[in-house]
Amino acid sequence: MDAPSAGNTFEYLIETLDDSSHKKFFNVPKLGGTKYDVLPYSIRVLLEAAVRNCDGFLMTKEKVMNILDWKTKQSNVEVPFFPARVLLQDFTAIQNAPNPGGGDLQKAGKLSPLKAQPRKLPCRGQTACRGSCDSGELSRNSGKFSSQIENTPILCPFHLQPVPEPETVLKNQEVEFGRNRERLQFFKWSSRVFKNVAVIPPGTGMAHQVNLEYLSRVVFEEKNLLFPDSVVGTDSHITMVNGLGILGWGVGGIETEAVMLGLPVFLTLPEVVGCELTGSSNPFVTSIDVVLGITKHLRQVGVAGKFVEFFGSGVSQLSIVDRTTIANMCPEYGAILSFFPVDNVTLKHLEHTGFDKAKLKSMETYLKAVKLFRNDQNNSGEPEYSQVIQINLNSIVPSVSGPKRPQDRVAVTDMKNDFQACLNEKVGFKGFQIAAEKQSDTVSLHYEGSEYKLSHGSVVIAAVISCTNNCNPSVMLAAGLLAKKAVEAGLHVKPYIRTSLSPGSGMVTHYLSSSGVLPYLSKLGFEVVGYGCSTCVGNTAPLSEAVLNAVKQGDLVTCGVLSGNKNFEGRLCDCVRANYLASPPLVVAYAIAGTVNIDFQTEPLGTDSTGKNIYLHDIWPSREEVHQIEEELVILSMFKALKEKIEMGNKRWNSLEAPDSVLFPWDLKSTYIRCPSFFDKLTKEPVAPQPIENAHVLLYLGDSVTTDHISPAGSIARSSAAAKYLTNRGLTPREFNSYGARRGNDAVMTRGTFANIKLFNKFIGKPAPKTIHFPSGQTLDVFEAAELYQKEGIPLIILAGKKYGSGNSRDWAAKGPYLLGVKAVLAESYEKIHKDHLIGIGIAPLQFLPGENADSLGLSGRETFSLK
Repeated sequence: MDAPSAGNTFEYLIETLDDSSHKKFFNVPKLGGTKYDVLPYSIRVLLEAAVRNCDGFLMTKEKVMNILDWKTKQSNVEVPFFPARVLLQDFTAIQNAPNPGGGDLQKAGKLSPLKAQPRKLPCRGQTACRGSCDSGELSRNSGKFSSQIENTPILCPFHLQPVPEPETVLKNQEVEFGRNRERLQFFKWSSRVFKNVAVIPPGTGMAHQVNLEYLSRVVFEEKNLLFPDSVVGTDSHITMVNGLGILGWGVGGIETEAVMLGLPVFLTLPEVVGCELTGSSNPFVTSIDVVLGITKHLRQVGVAGKFVEFFGSGVSQLSIVDRTTIANMCPEYGAILSFFPVDNVTLKHLEHTGFDKAKLKSMETYLKAVKLFRNDQNNSGEPEYSQVIQINLNSIVPSVSGPKRPQDRVAVTDMKNDFQACLNEKVGFKGFQIAAEKQSDTVSLHYEGSEYKLSHGSVVIAAVISCTNNCNPSVMLAAGLLAKKAVEAGLHVKPYIRTSLSPGSGMVTHYLSSSGVLPYLSKLGFEVVGYGCSTCVGNTAPLSEAVLNAVKQGDLVTCGVLSGNKNFEGRLCDCVRANYLASPPLVVAYAIAGTVNIDFQTEPLGTDSTGKNIYLHDIWPSREEVHQIEEELVILSMFKALKEKIEMGNKRWNSLEAPDSVLFPWDLKSTYIRCPSFFDKLTKEPVAPQPIENAHVLLYLGDSVTTDHISPAGSIARSSAAAKYLTNRGLTPREFNSYGARRGNDAVMTRGTFANIKLFNKFIGKPAPKTIHFPSGQTLDVFEAAELYQKEGIPLIILAGKKYGSGNSRDWAAKGPYLLGVKAVLAESYEKIHKDHLIGIGIAPLQFLPGENADSLGLSGRETFSLK
């Protein structure tokens, strides 16, 4: 932002940070006195942004004072928020635009606060360091980390070199650039013509990972003015940065575009739930277990639409990567964000990442001056919260989540019994209703010259994914160490299981390789397949015909196990009915076991060469082993290498040609990029809301319809309306690509809206992306029916139950229905973010009165509706 103008109402609060510096800041605590001192830290960030941007128009003094009076005004007033920057996500690349007036980051080279500093670190490789280490004679360890597969010398962190991309990755990137050239050219064009847009090259990593590891600043400095880092954007995983003390959350494309044009995000001044963490977790609990435990607890408490802020003695025991993992899951329990204030742990982490020491000192001084620094040694001055809940970390045990929803947590010790219960229960969120006499059925599988047995619970997909929840290096290293111990014990993974390793960032490959564990993962079948959304959004290589035939023959409930954070039904593969979220080491463990129908405490994973039983506790790495490698080999090197990779780009991206014109030259033949039809009926003056008359119901849906059910995601089915569109334009199924890749073509995305194979429309009576066109009585694809209704000039509404639009924040879950002609949704309740998206796009989110629903009112969905 520019330096504050003379027109700022609170200009008198500007002070100099210290006598030796020209840095200035708004001393907001002076505005509120004792009122300020009891505000939650997250609200203090909102207040600072309001004070700094108080122009008397978009931000008035009254709105600023409403935030200061949070204790009495929470949930009752709407306030604007000006974030410091914006993050736009694409399937393969991201764009980052700071608040207008913030300067040209691309030219100024200010995308990252990181600056690698030389450090003298002892090299602990099993052979001499290949760099010129300053530590003198290099020590050797006991050999427990040495590689028996690939005798590659290990480097100390400062001397680590970029690891060559695996051949699989290079091939995938070549295909990626071939398929997505048009979209990538559009991104490169945008980085040239827009002042405050920077593009992170494809192949670098996922948006949320790069945001966390590269773009985050914690404290901004623009023209000598210091202020807190904050961000909103189109990725729901933006909440990860709250673990660094950076206020941020995911919003829709509509709100994001408005912020890029200088407008604020509007939100109801939220309640803030204080979550006190006490105790400490046992050695076998990973950060993923902590996440799932906290997620379940917060869902039960009910924090939807609120901020959550963590405090207590347990917070100091969590590393930054633990905190970002916890903060990432807040969309799953409905909170807007989960905030960890900056403390000494934060500062130490930033120092380890190579953060400039002078900036780090200014940051600490500033944060303490404005009381945004949490003193973990003194809890007597904690803020006053809307509500306080307590979670004892001692109570958390290793868990998985599934088989159909991320919030359905199962202790690993109960997994076998829980899966058996799922087989018995009626079809629903947990049950599969398999007849008792069928539950022991097995089917012979002939694969690569050997015979295997598939049964209910057999694992057929095992994916180690390191995005979002599993960005924590400790859990990825634990998976690698477990793989090493398993290979050394003679254990293996059956070849028919579709295994994969899909890091969210190239840095994961970097530290897995440098620590010597990558070859062991590879030997178990966990090869690096690329960097981006993969198995957790349905982008996985197809299962073999032999496996598919066996599953169908036995009508088996087979399983996928993945370390992602989404496992909604039908998301991975339509033939894999049970899917469990697990930590990376547990994914490897279940892959070795070949089934989820196992009790790890009493049943072995397999046997060694002498016939001795090998149990999970025999190969589970200790926390000390993991932390030693993490501290000595990972943190500094991964941040240094990521910075270099982003700034250097890659050969394909650097040589990619893009238009130089001020306006983008639309290609009418393109099936990837086209001028959006949202603007077809755009008028200079806003059109007044019109009544909805004689509307038909397009879909009659039940409870918990997620944005995954609504928004186009994953691969494009060959029988879908989108496939027909692409086929008519001369494309073969091999060229269809995915909805994510074609999000720049609204014709494809509209046809993919409500195309999820697990969509249960009560008009149809079974899961299918179909509906009834009532004027003709035809059963059609949802798009085809909507297209007929639009030709007939008939407006549409959707009937739904509770929690309509839960799950990820996807703007196409609102844009798609809008383009289908949906004018209103009538539901029992909504996920707040999705409700906001519906309002933003122009769809009325109507709600039944408490205690009423379509059934209680005797609605069949075949009526016509008029709304005035």
